[in-house]
Amino acid sequence: MRSDKIVSMPGATQAPQQTTGVCEDHGQFSQKLTVIFGKEFRTTCPECQRIHAEEEKTRSQAHEAALAQLHMAQKLGAALIPKRFAGKTFAGYIADTAEQQKALKTCIRYAAEFKQIAAAGRCLLLLGKPGTGKTHLSVAVANEIMAKSSDTAVYRTIGSVLQAIRATYDHTSDQSESQILSSLISPSLLILDEIGVSKEKPSDFELTTLFAIINGRYEELRPTVIVSNLDAKALASAIGERCADRLREGGVIVIPFEWESQRGKEGF
Repeated sequence: MRSDKIVSMPGATQAPQQTTGVCEDHGQFSQKLTVIFGKEFRTTCPECQRIHAEEEKTRSQAHEAALAQLHMAQKLGAALIPKRFAGKTFAGYIADTAEQQKALKTCIRYAAEFKQIAAAGRCLLLLGKPGTGKTHLSVAVANEIMAKSSDTAVYRTIGSVLQAIRATYDHTSDQSESQILSSLISPSLLILDEIGVSKEKPSDFELTTLFAIINGRYEELRPTVIVSNLDAKALASAIGERCADRLREGGVIVIPFEWESQRGKEGF
């Protein structure tokens, strides 16, 4: 095998020399001078380098923050949370009684442990009297997980879901029924509100739609938050036993809201 020798040209590069440089802004500084093929290369002011690096870091952080803000805005828009509830947080929930404090702590823990919750597909039921802060806490859970992770969340009332699907039948919707169901099954978390609002017996259409959503999420191990003015027993009748069975599996968490309405009070 032939071996080519690398021949260096004498005098091509001179050993670096330590000199003194002068910066218009920061005065004198220790500078290295290197000569390569007769061309001089000098190091620049270290303080200028430090300031430039900090400026670049600040610009990068600002760019990342702007992207994060844009991404969060897109997630919030996709979540379809009503304007009245969009800004609801755990901090804004007033918990004066032991029962309210327990409800708040349970929801905070659900959001904090959402990675494990999602792995088990564990659902959350917020049940009880109207005006007690159920929607507030459900949205606070959604806002928390969207702000602190890549997870997505969608809020819908069952009435709006049924209306959207009915619109596909008379071609007044630009979405198909399967697209609507997919948009409810695919998010990391789905909040279904106003379950059992009507005092009438649920129609076959309502029960079939509910089962398609809840079962679809059950099969994909995606947790669902149910918000209802009904108690646990009445909820099972309103959604059907098959849906109730799917919600129970994985260790459903049920929070009763049995105190008086807080509507009109700060925090709800």
